Amino acid sequence: MNIHEYQAKEVLRKFGVATGKGAPAFTVDEAVKVAESQPGPVWVVKAQIHAGGRGKGGGVKVVKSIADVKTEATRMLGMNLVTHQTGPEGKQVQRLYIEEGTAIARELYLSMLVDRETSRIAYIASTEGGVNIEDVAHSNPEKILTIQVDPAAGYQAYVGRRIAAALKLDGDLGKQCVKMMGQLYKAFTDCDMSMLEINPLVVTKDNQLVCLDAKLDFDGNALARHPDIVALRDLTEEDPKEIEASKYDLSYVALDGSIGCMVNGAGLAMATMDIIKLYGAEPANFLDVGGGATKEKVTAAFKIITADPKVNGILVNIFGGIMKCDVIAEGVVAAVRDVGLKVPLVVRLEGTNVDLGKKIIRESGLNVLPADDLNDAAKKIVKAVKDAA
Repeated sequence: MNIHEYQAKEVLRKFGVATGKGAPAFTVDEAVKVAESQPGPVWVVKAQIHAGGRGKGGGVKVVKSIADVKTEATRMLGMNLVTHQTGPEGKQVQRLYIEEGTAIARELYLSMLVDRETSRIAYIASTEGGVNIEDVAHSNPEKILTIQVDPAAGYQAYVGRRIAAALKLDGDLGKQCVKMMGQLYKAFTDCDMSMLEINPLVVTKDNQLVCLDAKLDFDGNALARHPDIVALRDLTEEDPKEIEASKYDLSYVALDGSIGCMVNGAGLAMATMDIIKLYGAEPANFLDVGGGATKEKVTAAFKIITADPKVNGILVNIFGGIMKCDVIAEGVVAAVRDVGLKVPLVVRLEGTNVDLGKKIIRESGLNVLPADDLNDAAKKIVKAVKDAA
């Protein structure tokens, strides 16, 4: 689960982390009032959307008067902000963050994540802050340092000193870095974060280390422990289909293709998407119904797929272990009868109760193309979509 920048900074401040000072605004008048409460003479008006690259898209502006704050707030609120992370459709700006200007001497990069290879929390640090870290990784990979934390020892001062050295921070700034890295580690672990990114982490002209931007992502499986974090969720920033899927505990991610997929198991779902691409088409979603899905859950999943106007065909690929093929079949039949079927549908069933599942599909009277295996299913759905085009 993602949250906005101003919310992320509020979370970090609870752990003592030094951040830029500002407040959110939902109207032009609120933006002006926030700016008037700050000393100036420089303010930063920031659009709040769940995407990076806001500055390049015109969503971050540095201004030097209250009048300019009002002008930029008027321009940004309601605008459709397009960045490299939003896609061409962009995101509508519905809230702003008005922050005091900061006199910047240096811009650095810092992030934290869970390293899946080592099962450890890792810091990623670079002296090249304020730009896309992907560009740095491509052009100057030697300027990115990864420092892992031993889970048995937890955060220790030597970790902070290594990060300080990587960021070329010494003296008092080095001490500030050691302290801040400990605060960030506590925030990361206490809040069950999956990712924390500060870009830029800045050294101010009066030699203070400050988080000037912050992006946090939280482990969805741990949100039950954090009702305060859940309360920060902005549903307007999420795909309505993904919101609906979360109500049924479905793992769903909308993609840009035209073939909807309903699969049980993340690995099988990935393989299904890969083979669709192999035969020249693109998946419209990742959807894992899980191992213990009910008829109602499967019905909901099918309805979510068919609600996507980009879907020109559907592939149901089930390998029944814990999940039973007849349950999938009953869910698909119920959903089709409820919402109708306007696009080709290929169903591949294998495993527990497969014969019963195939019988339910066969006797339903639905126009469904059966498949013998995944390869056969992918070929059939891609061909059916192309023939229907």
